[in-house]
Amino acid sequence: MISKGGSEALLQTLVDTARTASPDYDILLPLFRLLAKVGLRDKKFGQKALELEALDVTLILTRKNLSHSHNLLHCLWVLRVFASSVTTGAMLGINGAMELLFKVITPYTRKHTQTIRAATEVLAALLKSKSNSRRAVNRGYVTSLLRLHQDWHSHDTFNTFVMIRRGLLLCLQHIATFRSGREAFLAAQGMETLFSITQNCLDNKGMEPVISVMLQILRQCYPESPLPLVTASSAYAFSVPGSIAAEPPPALSEEDFEDEGDEEVEKDSDSEDVKEEYDDLETDVEKLSSKPGLDRPEEELMQYESMCLELSYSFEELESKSGDESNSEDSQYTNHHHIPIAASPKQHCLKKDQTSWGQEKEDTVQTSLLSTVKMGRSTVHLSSKKRPVMNIYHDMQSKGLGINSLGNDIPDIQTSPKEDAWDIEAISCPRMSAFFSNSTSPREAGEAIDKLLHIHPKHIPFHDPCLYMAKARRTRSVVDFKMVAFPDIWGHCPPPSAQSMLERKCGVQRIKILEDVQRFTQPSDVINKVIFSLDKPWPLQDTASSCLKFFSKFESGNLRKAIQVREFEYDLLINADVNSCQHQQWFYFKVSGMRADIPYRFNIINCEKPNSQFNYGMQPTLYSLKEALLGRPSWIRTGNEICYYKNHYRQRAAATGGASGKCYYTLTFVVTFPHDEDVCYLAYHYPYTYTALMTHLDLLGKSVNPRQVYFRQEVLCHTLGGNPCPLVTITAMPESSSTDHLEQFRHRPYQVITARVHPGESNASWVMKGTLEFLVSSDPVARLLRENFIFKIIPMLNPDGVINGNHRCSLRGEDLNRQWLSPQAHLQPTIYHAKGLLHYLCSIGRRPVVFCDFHGHSQKKNVFLYGCSVKETLWQAGCTVSASTLLEDVNYRTLPKILDKLAPAFTMSSCSFLVEKSRASTARVVVWREMGVSRSYTMESSYCGCNQGPYQVCKLTPLFNWQGLQFGTSELEEMGAMFCLGLLILELKSISCSHQLLNQAATLLNAEDALDYHLQR
Repeated sequence: MISKGGSEALLQTLVDTARTASPDYDILLPLFRLLAKVGLRDKKFGQKALELEALDVTLILTRKNLSHSHNLLHCLWVLRVFASSVTTGAMLGINGAMELLFKVITPYTRKHTQTIRAATEVLAALLKSKSNSRRAVNRGYVTSLLRLHQDWHSHDTFNTFVMIRRGLLLCLQHIATFRSGREAFLAAQGMETLFSITQNCLDNKGMEPVISVMLQILRQCYPESPLPLVTASSAYAFSVPGSIAAEPPPALSEEDFEDEGDEEVEKDSDSEDVKEEYDDLETDVEKLSSKPGLDRPEEELMQYESMCLELSYSFEELESKSGDESNSEDSQYTNHHHIPIAASPKQHCLKKDQTSWGQEKEDTVQTSLLSTVKMGRSTVHLSSKKRPVMNIYHDMQSKGLGINSLGNDIPDIQTSPKEDAWDIEAISCPRMSAFFSNSTSPREAGEAIDKLLHIHPKHIPFHDPCLYMAKARRTRSVVDFKMVAFPDIWGHCPPPSAQSMLERKCGVQRIKILEDVQRFTQPSDVINKVIFSLDKPWPLQDTASSCLKFFSKFESGNLRKAIQVREFEYDLLINADVNSCQHQQWFYFKVSGMRADIPYRFNIINCEKPNSQFNYGMQPTLYSLKEALLGRPSWIRTGNEICYYKNHYRQRAAATGGASGKCYYTLTFVVTFPHDEDVCYLAYHYPYTYTALMTHLDLLGKSVNPRQVYFRQEVLCHTLGGNPCPLVTITAMPESSSTDHLEQFRHRPYQVITARVHPGESNASWVMKGTLEFLVSSDPVARLLRENFIFKIIPMLNPDGVINGNHRCSLRGEDLNRQWLSPQAHLQPTIYHAKGLLHYLCSIGRRPVVFCDFHGHSQKKNVFLYGCSVKETLWQAGCTVSASTLLEDVNYRTLPKILDKLAPAFTMSSCSFLVEKSRASTARVVVWREMGVSRSYTMESSYCGCNQGPYQVCKLTPLFNWQGLQFGTSELEEMGAMFCLGLLILELKSISCSHQLLNQAATLLNAEDALDYHLQR
C-alpha cells in the first residue's frame, strides 16, 4: 500500500475531509486509525504529511476537539506518528503543539486517562528534538513536568496510572539529554525529588516501568566531574629512550572487550553475548597471503645461536654444565623438598632429597594426566554444595582453625599466648632488608621474620620464602620498592574446592547507583577523606583513626588513592600504566584495620572497559594474613553485591587533546572480613609476580634429574627497567652420547610458548606455571613430550609491566603485543629478541610446530584459542575468492578441536580464526604471516571461570539451574598441562609422526586407554 502511494492518498483524504465546512468524523476517525498504523511502517510519513499540509490540519482538529475526548484521542494517535520524525516534530513544536498538549495533560484525575496518556507520549516524542527541548527549558516546562509527575505519583496510590507517570518521566529524560535540560532539572531540585520517590518504590515490581526511567534520569543528570586526581597520567614516571607521549586509547576490538550495547539500560540481566563485528577484517588477499621480508640484517640472527645450545653441545658438555648456572647467593636459601608431580588441582607432592636423582618415582602415589582425562576430564571432584567465599571462612572458624589444608596441626594464633605478640601490621608487608643478616632494620623486625619463617608451611610446592626475598632484592622497579607483599612471600595453596560464580541479586545495581546519587542529594553525610595517595607524602593515615588503612607500594601492587566516603565505604582509584594515562583495570593492594563481620563497600571508580565479567558472576580475590598463619595460605574469591556500571566521572578534555572526555566505570563490591584487625590483600585476579616466576624457575631447575631432563634457564635480554627476561628450554637428555642418539636429540621439532605480554593478565602466568611444572614432571605424557620435542618458553614477555603493577603496557606506555611488526631492540627488547629467536629457528629449518601466546580475557568465560585463516577471514567478510587460486591447510583447527575434547575448561565455540586489521602487529598474526607457522595461536583464559562441562554445579532451585564455577589457580594450572597433552595428541594425529612415537604412545595407552576414542580416527 505504501509503495503504491497509499500514504499520500490517505493524507490527502484527511486534508480534504478536514477542510470541509462540517468535517465528517465518521470518516475522520477510521481514517486517523488507519493513518496511525500506516505511519508506523512508512519511513517518509512525516515528510509526506508536511508537504501535504496534514500537520497543520491535524493540529487544527486537535484544538477543536479539546473538549471532545474521543475525537481528541484519535488526533493524538496521528500526532504521535508525526512526532516520531525529528523534522516534523520540530515543525509541530514551532506551531504550538507543546502548548496544546499541556492543556490536555492535567493534574491527577480519573477522567480521560487514556487521552492524557496519549498526550504524554506525543510530548515525549516531540522532546526528542533539540529545538523542542530548548523551547521546553525556556518556557519552564521542566518544573511543570516535575510537579505533574509528583501530583500523579502522590495520588496514584494503587499504581493504576503507571504509564501516565512513565510518559511524564520520558519527557524529562529526553529534555535531560541536552546540557540546558540537565541544568534546568538540577535547578528545579529534580535530583532530590526523584531520589525521594525511588526510595519508596524500589521493591514494588508494579513500578518497574517508572523506576527504570527515573534511574536513567538520575544518572543522566548527576553532574559530571573529573576524577579526584592531580593528573590522569600515572603516578609513576620512567624516562626511557624515545618516550612516547600519552595518547588517547586506540580503537580496541573484540579480543580486548565486548561491545557495551545500550549503556543506559540498567536491567539486571545475565546476557553477556559478545557482538561480532566484521568491519575490521583484513580483506586484502595480498596482505593475508604474502610473507614479508626479514625485518633485520640476516647476520644479526647468529646471536641467537647461543640460545639454542642444545643443537651444538655434545652430551658430555651438557652433563658437565648441568646445575652450574645457579646463583650461589640464591642457592643458600633454596628449599625444594616439595615438588608437585604434575599440574593437578590435588597438588600431589613428592618428598625427595636433592641428591637422590637416580631414584625412580614409581613408589610415589600420583595421578597421571591420562588418568585425569579418563576420570572425567578433570581431577576436581565437584560438589553441588559449594559455599560462598565468606562462608568458607566461617566454616573454617566453626570447625577449628588449628588444621591446615593438608590436615596437619599448626599453631593457632588466636589461642596461643606466644602468638598473641604477633605484630600483624609489621609482618604483613616486611622490608626486604629484614630477611638478611646485614640488615640495618631493627633487631625486633629481624626476630619477627625469623619466627615467622619458622612456622611457614612446607607443603606449598615450588615455593621458598628466603629464595623469594633473595630474588626480590634484585628485582628493579620504577620507584624502587622496599617492601614485599605477604602473600608473595608466604605463598598460595589452592582452596580445597572450586567456588561457584556469584549469583547476582535482582536490583542490586540500582541500589548501588542510588547510594551514589545520595552523595549528591545529601552531601552532609559524605566524609570524603583521603586516607591513602601515591601523589602525596606518606603517611596520610591517622594511626588512631578507625578507618581502614591501605598500601600498594610493592611488586605488582596497584592502588593510587583511597578516599573514605562513609564509615564503611571507600572510593578507590587505580594507577594508570607507567608513562600512560589509561589502562586502569588491574588492582592489587593491602588493607588493614578492619572489624570482623562488618560489610565494607569498595568502589573502584576509574575503570575503563565498558563491561566486565564482574557483572556475570566473577568476584575479586582476597588473601588473609591471619588465615595464612593458621594454615590456609590461599587466595580465594570474595565479595558480594558486585556491580560494574558507568559513573559520572569524565576525563578532562585537556587530557584527550580537546576531545570530549572519556567515560569511567565503577566496580563496586562488598567484603566482610573474617577477622578483627587482620591484614588482607585484595586483587583483580590471583597475583603472580616477576619475582615469583624467577623463584619458580630456580626451584624447577633444581628439581629435575639432570641426567634425564634438559632444563636450561638463560636470559633472552634485559628489559628497559634492567630486569632479565628469562628464556627456558626443556627437552629430554639424549639416551647416550652415541651419534644416533645425539642426532635424534638435535632434530627434535620445536614448540614455542610465550606468556604475560600484558602484565594484568596474571591468569596467563598460572597457566604457564602448569605448563612448566607438567613438562618437567615424571608424568608419562611429559616424558614422551620431552623425548620428541624441544620446548622454547618465554614465560613473561613484559617483566617491567608486571613488576610495576601495569595492566597492559611496557614502561614506554605502549602495548607490546602491538609491536611485533617492527620492534626495535632499544625500545621493545623482549619483543625484538623473541621475534629474532623465532626468525633464527626458521632460518635454520627449525620452524616451530606450534606457537602459542598465553593471555587472559576479561569479557568471556572458559578457555579458547584465536588462530589465523585466510579463507575464514575472507568468507566472513563476504569476499568471493576461488578455492582453486587460494589453497589453505585446515590443520590450524586440529589443536583447538583436540583441546575441546580433552580440557574441561576449553570451548571450541569461542575460538576464532579471523585476521583483523587491528591485529596485524600481534604475535599471533606476525608469527603466522612472517614465519609461516600455520598453527600460531593466542590462548585466552577467562578471568572469571567456566560455565560448561564438569566445571559447573547444579543449583537446587524450583527449576534445576546449572551454575558455572570460577577459575582457581588449580584449574588454570590444569589447563597448562592439558595444553601439553594436546600437543602430544596433535603430533600423534599428524602424517609425519614417527613410528617410534606411535609405538611408545600405544604402549602408554594400553595402560591408560582414556584417549583411545580420539586416537582411533
